[in-house]
Amino acid sequence: MATETKNNATMIVFDGDLDKAIASFIIATGAAAMGKQVTMFFTFWGLNVLRKEEHIDIKDKNFLEKMFAKMMPRGPKKLKLSKMNYGGVGSHLMKKMMKEHNVSTLPELIEMAQDLDVKMVACTMTMDVMGLKEEELMDGIEFAGVASYLSEAEDANVNLFI
Repeated sequence: MATETKNNATMIVFDGDLDKAIASFIIATGAAAMGKQVTMFFTFWGLNVLRKEEHIDIKDKNFLEKMFAKMMPRGPKKLKLSKMNYGGVGSHLMKKMMKEHNVSTLPELIEMAQDLDVKMVACTMTMDVMGLKEEELMDGIEFAGVASYLSEAEDANVNLFI
């Protein structure tokens, strides 16, 4: 009886902090470069990583959905550090240090992940809870529920929660 070798990787991106998002995409692109099929499942605050920067018309949203839309960061360039943010100065300094050390920016890492066919999935239940619409998120991502993630995780030998 042959044993099936699982060689995929999945991760739940729950957090929308800049440093954690960068780490998620570094791991995802590294795994994809090693030949793994990678699925990133974005839920709750992690969805902010996928938000488009441009303003979306929010007149059809209820009060709480409008508040979420206004308060949450709009895309990877607007994310804050999890520690030592200091009103945005920390994020600016981190980006400066990354540039000095030739580390790819978060938008570059996202593009690299797309080029490496990393599957990025937005959690539809969380989108409903937060009042996010598909058109508010970047192009090239998929939309699914937790059952889809769990199916992918069953075929992976690496499963992370970030």
